[in-house]
Amino acid sequence: MTDDRPFGALARDGLTHVELTWVEKKLEHWIRFGRIAEDRILTRRTRVVGFRPGAIFAFVRWASNDFGTIVSRIDVVRAVAANEPYTTLPFVRPGGDILLKIEGWPKVSQVLAVIDAVEAAGVDPCEAAPDHWRHVHQRITAGHQPRLYTTERHTAWLKRREIEG
Repeated sequence: MTDDRPFGALARDGLTHVELTWVEKKLEHWIRFGRIAEDRILTRRTRVVGFRPGAIFAFVRWASNDFGTIVSRIDVVRAVAANEPYTTLPFVRPGGDILLKIEGWPKVSQVLAVIDAVEAAGVDPCEAAPDHWRHVHQRITAGHQPRLYTTERHTAWLKRREIEG
């Protein structure tokens, strides 16, 4: 399905939109995890995905030139509702609550390994506690290994979320 509307025109539906681009070995923007509520193809190389308020997703950006990688970044973001404050982020409209922001391939690969570990624990990463992604950000930024996200931590998060309503 192709949509002729410009990227900015998509933001009126209450979703957080992320522009994804794929130019093999040059520019690659993709979603590592998250529940996509809407997916619109703009061109052969560009599409826009939408996330409902409260949804958590990981957005990976990578770019290279003739000399190698020039951008390597991952952001874990919580989509916001219309009345919530947010932080702007390139290719994300309007923006979101940034839970994790990591740059540089060695650190990005650490985050990808953490995501794999969450999945290995039997938890969908978009269901993991937002505080876990903040913890991962802080630990990796400080050069430390983040704690594992266990099923016990996840159960505690689900109970806390239930109590907070």
